[in-house]
Amino acid sequence: MRQVAAIMAGGRGERFWPLSRQSRPKQFLRLTGDKTMLQETVARLTPLLDLSDIYVVTGTQYAERVAEQLPELPPENIILEPEGRDTAPCIALTAAYLAHRFPDEDVVLAVLPADHLITKPELFRQTLAGAFALAAAEPVLVTIGMSPSRPETGYGYIKCGEKVPWSGRHFVYRVQRFTEKPDRATAEAFLKEGGYLWNSGMFVWRLSVLRAAFAEHLPEVAAALPALTDLCGGPVEELAKVFRSLPRISIDYGVMEKARNVYVIPGDFGWDDVGTWSALGRLLKADANENVTILSSPTAQQPILFGSKRCIVAGNGRLVAALGVEDLIIVDTDDALLICRRGQEQHLKSVLEQLRREHRTAYL
Repeated sequence: MRQVAAIMAGGRGERFWPLSRQSRPKQFLRLTGDKTMLQETVARLTPLLDLSDIYVVTGTQYAERVAEQLPELPPENIILEPEGRDTAPCIALTAAYLAHRFPDEDVVLAVLPADHLITKPELFRQTLAGAFALAAAEPVLVTIGMSPSRPETGYGYIKCGEKVPWSGRHFVYRVQRFTEKPDRATAEAFLKEGGYLWNSGMFVWRLSVLRAAFAEHLPEVAAALPALTDLCGGPVEELAKVFRSLPRISIDYGVMEKARNVYVIPGDFGWDDVGTWSALGRLLKADANENVTILSSPTAQQPILFGSKRCIVAGNGRLVAALGVEDLIIVDTDDALLICRRGQEQHLKSVLEQLRREHRTAYL
């Protein structure tokens, strides 16, 4: 049974403004190493899958950037969304494309984000291989959950139900329920109670099982799948028209939280969704004063941090000097400078909303 992975790479990465922009969002940046986050995601998969079985789903505006960063990826493996409509339409388009390309096969599809950090790639591949095997053997929707290490309020949670007998090497649990991002008290209660995992946003299923789930829980998406399948490779305008008719909804809300045949495999492979500047500061190596430096371009200068503590400094070219400051995020780009107290990044959304209201689109 054919196994493929689709990497969702259409997000805007607004929480990493001003380094992340609409023209070059987070997944195309070097934030955690020498490779961009998209390149790292593909590199993690290639020991398990051939490049011919790896797909990247992205917006039309990022097609050239994907091809530039992944020159060995077959061009036909870049699936273009006419517009961003959240993860359920994204996954539906991917399923339609695969059904069009492999009409006689019940492909096993893994859906993975493009912008997550994984520090133990071999353990990741072992877990993903187990998820592939389970999805191939049973008519189930499989997700991978992370063992929580702290009462994180920025992640969704999965409550594990009964342990399911399975011949594979991994523990498998029936999902009892999903909980969206909780408040601090609820997250602390989850950790105290036990039996909860972080929702990683990684899913594996057979196309036939996914279609059945759409039919039961998102019938308007299921109804559009035949047309989407027929239009793949055809007139772009016609496909875009059908795609834009789909509801703007996540796969979590639309399917996973409602379905009864959902199973979770616990993973422990050094995962983080790297959702904020503070999260990145927690993950990268700090100096003796707990400062973290991010050089996001080859021309970026090493900053001078004199008497400063617990700062995150991201440079993109110019020299940055920070003297006697604490707990700041400083991000310098060619046309914008961010200075923010650590832990206040949630207000970045307000900055971007103001830029939109004032039609200062060059900074978005």
